[in-house]
Amino acid sequence: MVRKAKLRTGRALGALMALGAVAGCGQSVPDPHDTAPGPRASHSASPAAPTAPPTLAPGPGGLAPVFANGPRNDGKTVALTFDADMTADQGERAAGGERFDHPELIASLRRLKVPATVFMTGRWAEEYPDQARAIGADPLFEIANHSYSHHAFTGDCYGLPRVAESEMRADVERAYTAFRTAGVKKAMPYFRFPGGCYDDAALREVSAAGVTAVQWDVVSGDAFATDADAVAQQVLDGVRPGSVVVMHCTRSAAPTTERALRRIVPALREQGYRFVKVSELIGAASRKG
Repeated sequence: MVRKAKLRTGRALGALMALGAVAGCGQSVPDPHDTAPGPRASHSASPAAPTAPPTLAPGPGGLAPVFANGPRNDGKTVALTFDADMTADQGERAAGGERFDHPELIASLRRLKVPATVFMTGRWAEEYPDQARAIGADPLFEIANHSYSHHAFTGDCYGLPRVAESEMRADVERAYTAFRTAGVKKAMPYFRFPGGCYDDAALREVSAAGVTAVQWDVVSGDAFATDADAVAQQVLDGVRPGSVVVMHCTRSAAPTTERALRRIVPALREQGYRFVKVSELIGAASRKG
C-alpha cells in the first residue's frame, strides 16, 4: 500500500508537484573519516572516533525506519525542516532566472539563531554549490537527503515522475555524491521521500543506503501561499511537543515562508518551545525506544 503524506490540498498542491517543489532549502556527505550513511556498524569507543548521528533501528523485514515526530513527553521541542527542492529536469528554468534557493530565509534562521534541518535534492546542490557548502559548514544547520531527482518513489504520487525500484538506492546515493562534490563535508543519514510518498518496496530499497526515513506531523501550507500570517497560524495551531514541521526554502514555490518564520519563531519561544534539529528528536526517540 502506498503511504502518501498529507501535504497540501487543492490547486496549490498540484502546481507544486508540477514544479517538483514538494515540501524547502539549502550539505554534507561523508568522506571516509566522516559519519556516513550506509550499512549500520558499531563504532569504536575511542575519543578520536566520530560520533555517529542517531538513527532508528530498521523495521520488520529490513525496511527503513520511518520517523514523523519526537517524544511528546520529553520537553517542548520542535524541529523546523526546510526542503530544498529542484528536480533533475529543471536546469533550463534555473538558467532562465527561476530561483529555487532562498538565501533570505537562511539568513533569517541565522539571525534568529534557529537550528534547522535542510532536506536537499542533489540537483539543488549542483545548482547552488556555494550555498550548499555554506549551509553544511554552519553548525546551526544539518543537511539531509531529499533524493537526487525529486522523482517519486511510488506510483500515484501527485503526478511526479517515478524512480524505478531498481534505481531507488542509486538515486539516494547520487544525492550524497552531489553534496560531496559541492563541498559538503558531512550529510546526515536521513532521507525524505519526494511528496512524502512511500511503500514497503521503497522502504526496503532505501534501507540499503543506511538511512532513516523522515516525515513530519505539521504541514506549514507554505506552498505558493500568499498570506504569511495564514502560514504562520497553521504552524502554530499544529505544533505539539516533539513536532517536525515541513516548510520550503524555495523562493519560486514558497515566497511567504521567510515572513511567516519571523512570526512563528518568537510565538513558539513565548510558549516555551526550544528549536532543535531532527537529529536531536531522533536521538530522544531512540533513547525512549
